[in-house]
Amino acid sequence: MALRDGPVTQAARHDPAGHPGPLARAIAARRAFRLPGYTTLAEAGFDGDYVTPIEQSSGNPTGPLLMSKDWFDAPSATAHRATLRIKGYLPHIPFNRVLDKALALVGLSRADIFVCPVFCLLPPQRSHPIPNRDLRASFDAVTRHVLLGRRPVAAGTDAARTLGHFGIDHVETCHPSARGLTFDARAQKIATALKQVM
Repeated sequence: MALRDGPVTQAARHDPAGHPGPLARAIAARRAFRLPGYTTLAEAGFDGDYVTPIEQSSGNPTGPLLMSKDWFDAPSATAHRATLRIKGYLPHIPFNRVLDKALALVGLSRADIFVCPVFCLLPPQRSHPIPNRDLRASFDAVTRHVLLGRRPVAAGTDAARTLGHFGIDHVETCHPSARGLTFDARAQKIATALKQVM
């Protein structure tokens, strides 16, 4: 995992008395969380010591936090299982090509940031609309634990709407896969948002 083994990481995982810290609580909550119509990471063969597999490359608990809608849909995760088990993301898809460009603009690497979706289950198909109630249920049960006092960047309207519902102060920007803008234009918007939380 990309999480660095230091005081902040340990505190995020366990307090001085050995009780679970926020990240440990998030992982436990993710393992327990279920909603009808969605696949869990465990059911898809992706259970691990993370909230979502992208933390293997982007799970720095002290770095800027970027929150998006979801990680992957179940069929895509299954189709790309080998790469996703190693990296936690697919380098060639627009989301990640744009994110890499944005990180380069602000002088960061993937290991410097924490990427987490507000929704921790796998939808049944690509671009599946997730109802607000489901996004909110996942955030409230699971992904709120990864905030760790940080002001997140909300990448896309789904993440922004979810964070706003809970009164979480955030910086809104476009989703890396948003249509209607070039990769460079999207990257610039995300970079601008990241600068506000660095």
